[in-house]
Amino acid sequence: MAHGGRRVCRRSLAGDRLNVRSDPHVPESPLRVIGLTGGIASGKSTVTRFFRDRGIPVIDADLLGHRTYEPGSDTFAAVVKTFGDELVAPDGTIDRKVLGGKVFGKPEELKRLTDIVWPGIRKLASLELGELETAGNELAVLEAAVLFEAGWEDLVDEVWVVVVEPDIAVQRLETRNGLDEAAARARIASQLSNAERTSKADIVIENNGSLEALEARIEEAWGHLKERLQGSAEASTNG
Repeated sequence: MAHGGRRVCRRSLAGDRLNVRSDPHVPESPLRVIGLTGGIASGKSTVTRFFRDRGIPVIDADLLGHRTYEPGSDTFAAVVKTFGDELVAPDGTIDRKVLGGKVFGKPEELKRLTDIVWPGIRKLASLELGELETAGNELAVLEAAVLFEAGWEDLVDEVWVVVVEPDIAVQRLETRNGLDEAAARARIASQLSNAERTSKADIVIENNGSLEALEARIEEAWGHLKERLQGSAEASTNG
């Protein structure tokens, strides 16, 4: 069940309802949540900027991830207990470089870490969504690169995926991040493929061209979303 008793409906790209994951006796929340995900260099930040420019709140799972590592938190304590006191820097925070050295290239160790951190991020995201709902917001975005990997689909009502062809992503990483080709391809290969993401998406936004082309696709998706929201509002009124 989603946060606060929300009833989450997953829909196909054509808009057909696939299933309802919750107690049918619980009324559907007036807050509609878009889960935004995509691989590295796909253009998620451009989509989130689009929503923020329209006054729509965006919850950034990466920022929540940083909060889970704050001293005094349950996640902080669990990470230090699991990976050792040497993680703690002189200022009392977790040294992310030391932690990275313990999990990089080690799938089993990385899973031990995500099994600790992801539930902490989920808890914070749920709390923020609940606050937005209580404040009367009708739409919010949860941006999470690991939305599918962490199993957070039940926190959202529909999933938007931004995709870019791997060769183009490599070029962007070389230019933007200064990575060499081998490092860029390794980063991309460590993530879900475009096919895996799009198979679970409600809306797919391709970003293989210019910024203007991406913005046009976002505008199109936004237009369809407004139509769906208006239709839901009318159905509620007439129902």
